[in-house]
Amino acid sequence: MADAHAKHHDYHLVDPSPWPIVGSVGAFVLCVGAVMYFHGSPIWYMAPGFAIVIYTMIGWWSDVVREANRGDHTPVVQLHLRYGMLLFISSEVMFFVAWFWAFFDASLFTGEPIQAARAAFTGGHWPPQGVEVFDPWHIPLLNTLILLTSGTTVTWAHHALQHGDRKGLVQGLVLTVVLGIIFSTLQAYEYHHAEFSFAGNIYGATFYMATGFHGFHVFVGTIFLAVCLGRALAGQFTPKHHFGFEAAAWYWHFVDVVWLFLFACIYVWGSHGAVIHAG
Repeated sequence: MADAHAKHHDYHLVDPSPWPIVGSVGAFVLCVGAVMYFHGSPIWYMAPGFAIVIYTMIGWWSDVVREANRGDHTPVVQLHLRYGMLLFISSEVMFFVAWFWAFFDASLFTGEPIQAARAAFTGGHWPPQGVEVFDPWHIPLLNTLILLTSGTTVTWAHHALQHGDRKGLVQGLVLTVVLGIIFSTLQAYEYHHAEFSFAGNIYGATFYMATGFHGFHVFVGTIFLAVCLGRALAGQFTPKHHFGFEAAAWYWHFVDVVWLFLFACIYVWGSHGAVIHAG
């Protein structure tokens, strides 16, 4: 009788889970709260939905970690997890393409006769009149060096893990998390001292949407790597089974590459000929 229920395949059939329906409810509540906030309600209207979504993430991913620890993630399952992460990163690429598209569309077509309404917002040139932009060779360049360094440290941690060097894994992850925190702190400082706002001009809108969403991704990636650091300290990664860390490293490298395009296109090229903020 036991043989009739034995597993004769390399796939993992997950146990019944409450997280899909709980996550859907949380997303709906968060959406309703966001709409109410946009119409003048207090921001805490979004708190219940946000709390449910965070709770779902913690619970669902905790279940995935438990499945991995008990050996359910066979090579076939790990392969499919990699496919899923690659598709997710591909969708993120398209997400940032939209913001780059918006920035280039606004900056490259500023004075076309048929776009008189747009010219009224830009003054016929880019950046628009009256906008003092950031010096790309100050904090943006420093943040570029920080992210490139963090890409090196997370790669060091990955190689250490593959060779069974737990000390190197922990050291590399600690450095990467610290560098991620420094990046976010410097970007917050930069935003605080900006001479332009999100509202009122098309430069600020496109700038903050692109760099702000990247900053959010750095924040998420830092949490992702911090969780991996906790799991590394708990001894949950082995040279053969460490997809959770591998996915975090892929995500972090993606964040690095997006920043290089942001720095080159928005900070350097986008500020050409503009008034540089002296602060």
